[in-house]
Amino acid sequence: MNDLRARNKQATREAITTAALRLAIEFGPGGLALVRVHDIASAAGVSARTYNNYFSSREEAICGHHADQARRAGDALRARPADEPLDVAVTEAMVALFTDPEPDRAGLRMIMLTPELEAEALRAFTVAEGPLAEAIAERTGKTGLHPEATAAAVVAAIRVAGRHWLAPAAGEPFADVIRRALKCVDLSDRRA
Repeated sequence: MNDLRARNKQATREAITTAALRLAIEFGPGGLALVRVHDIASAAGVSARTYNNYFSSREEAICGHHADQARRAGDALRARPADEPLDVAVTEAMVALFTDPEPDRAGLRMIMLTPELEAEALRAFTVAEGPLAEAIAERTGKTGLHPEATAAAVVAAIRVAGRHWLAPAAGEPFADVIRRALKCVDLSDRRA
């Protein structure tokens, strides 16, 4: 029964984040203040009270999908084969996590080009550093600065990859941009 309840809660959360992002895109960056909790809740088919059980602000709701995705970074790395080198494991885990499915350009553009939303997305990505650092520590046997700095660099590379992918001249798949960005991060396997 708990599994069904968890799936229902996740489905409700996803419905709210989808509705919030769709409304934000419709209103555009200048109209973000016009996106109201009541409108988001109505579009998601839930009450305003239910909305408030899941999110404390419209910015949090709009960025909810990206926040959920970022929080799964540690689990994505743990799902990779244990004998895989760290650079391959991290790269393939992040590519799978952030490109399956490939992000909606309009939604990502809205988040990354609207200061209030970018700040919320940055907060969500920062929260993801902890679980990713734990997974890196498990894989490498290192603790402290190395896994924490590596996780922070990986998260930053993903954000930078997103900005580059949104550039007007960019035509390559997001997966390729992530791979190129992660090549800039030292992911050498430093097992204890």
